[in-house]
Amino acid sequence: MTKKNDRIYRSIPMNLRAKENSDDEKSYIVEGYASTFDTYELYKDPDVTIFEKIDRNAFDKADFTDCVFRVDHEGRVYARTSAGNLDVKIDDGGLYQEADLSRTSTGRELYEDIVAGNYPQMSFAFTVRKGHEEWSDSNKEVTNVIDEIDKVYDVSPVTWPANPNTELSARDRELVDGVIDKLQAERLEVERRELERKKNELKKRLLKARLEEEND
Repeated sequence: MTKKNDRIYRSIPMNLRAKENSDDEKSYIVEGYASTFDTYELYKDPDVTIFEKIDRNAFDKADFTDCVFRVDHEGRVYARTSAGNLDVKIDDGGLYQEADLSRTSTGRELYEDIVAGNYPQMSFAFTVRKGHEEWSDSNKEVTNVIDEIDKVYDVSPVTWPANPNTELSARDRELVDGVIDKLQAERLEVERRELERKKNELKKRLLKARLEEEND
């Protein structure tokens, strides 16, 4: 079983909205995307910016069994796929979800909070199948592409937008530290080679000067 602290959390600007209803009565259904396929910034410091992108086929083998809809990834469950009041699917836009919050009074209250704009972002919790990430780097920019998601645990409206630089999970911090260590190692190697080149040039000049002295 995957531990909760092994899960990854990603947020996008809020696009959760009340679903339009042809009748005058409220449907209490909210819909929107918990994830897209756009590239987003995962981490940034003066030396490197790390981006991340979820591949369009990353969800093909994902387990959506009993995925739930709740606030801030914890606490009360307002809808779930196994109960039939949460629909989660992948389309051209990304990870689309539609939650029916009409069945309970607390669900209807949450609906009103969402309509009022009290939750500025959507987020989802997931795990990545081991070995299904690919890093590419160019100068000070590095991109991590996730190409296979193992399981999606929940989709959540969140109270506060995540700050990736300060709220990295242990898994993300390990990845970031690995990238930084790799870049530092590469820079040290470049510096070593440059120093070696300068030493060889100096040796050549000294040898040339010595030969010129002997010829004189």
